[in-house]
Amino acid sequence: MSVDAYLNFDGNCREAAEFYAEVFGLDKPKLMTFGEVPPNPEYPLPEEAKNLIMHTRLNIGGSNVMFSDVFPGMPFTVGNNITLAYVEEDEAKLRSAFDRLKVGGNIAMELQETFWSKLYGQITDKFGIHWQFNLGIGEY
Repeated sequence: MSVDAYLNFDGNCREAAEFYAEVFGLDKPKLMTFGEVPPNPEYPLPEEAKNLIMHTRLNIGGSNVMFSDVFPGMPFTVGNNITLAYVEEDEAKLRSAFDRLKVGGNIAMELQETFWSKLYGQITDKFGIHWQFNLGIGEY
């Protein structure tokens, strides 16, 4: 389907996404906060995370650009806060690309079901490029 840019922010994602929407003459983005995520009793949500943005996206000039705040306590380095998101509707193609890209790389999250996708995973490839894999695409 597509390879999209995914930008991470250190608590100012809402401001950035709304700014870019205004700059490019787009509607205000739909914003999903960490507080809107279905709760997991094994991982209680810290209060400071509830209003941070878990996900939003804008279509800028025909390309999807996705945005998120980093979760409290996760590393954040300006200049290293972008990943490529491979979004694919064909599960076999998604699995094949994941398996090939993980060779010589580091798996941050194995392919698995999440509340937003039947299959999602993360890899840093052998060249140091951060990738997200997502089966299909959700509302946001």
